[in-house]
Amino acid sequence: MGDSNGTGSAGTRTTGVVLAAGAGTRLGLGPKALLPFHGRPLVEAIARAVLDGGCREVVVVLGAGASDVDAAANLDRFRVVTNAGWESGMGSSFLLGNQAADPADHVLIALVDQPGLTAETVARLLARHRPGRITAAAYRHSDSGDGGGAALRRGHPLLIDASLREAVSATVTGDAGARGFLRSHPDLVDEVDCTDQSSGEDVDTPDQLRLLH
Repeated sequence: MGDSNGTGSAGTRTTGVVLAAGAGTRLGLGPKALLPFHGRPLVEAIARAVLDGGCREVVVVLGAGASDVDAAANLDRFRVVTNAGWESGMGSSFLLGNQAADPADHVLIALVDQPGLTAETVARLLARHRPGRITAAAYRHSDSGDGGGAALRRGHPLLIDASLREAVSATVTGDAGARGFLRSHPDLVDEVDCTDQSSGEDVDTPDQLRLLH
């Protein structure tokens, strides 16, 4: 799909970070990383899509049930780190994954509970990224069901330029991830329409388990 060594703008490489530390409390089915997807743990499919899309390396951040996830999922192709403080919220996993990535790389943040993520979406973000900016996948949602005129809604993955990683990390708290930085600097964000790839939905509630089929 993408460049085999994760080379993006101006020759800068990209490390993918899969945030997979949550306990899935609202679903009540254990860590989302272990949700069954096409016969395998969901975390495998997400990490594989990020790697196949062109990231040169993928860091998988585990937390809740880390030993169970590590035992059940085949993550040999990826670098696995464990967030001992995962209960503090997604922000700590974001910071750990960012810290684990090569300081010179762009970082692509993906969520483990987004089963619609494809390698093509990742490749598209890498191809569209411009130096000094953040590139975000966006998806059109039409409540009316007519598919017309629906506004783009920013989602994940999120590609953060190497030059912005420190500034973004300085704003990360609790469960918000990069949200605060994105809201404060909308002028630095480029949204890329990926609606043709998926709905961009996360598996947060029981009715969204349909996304796994």
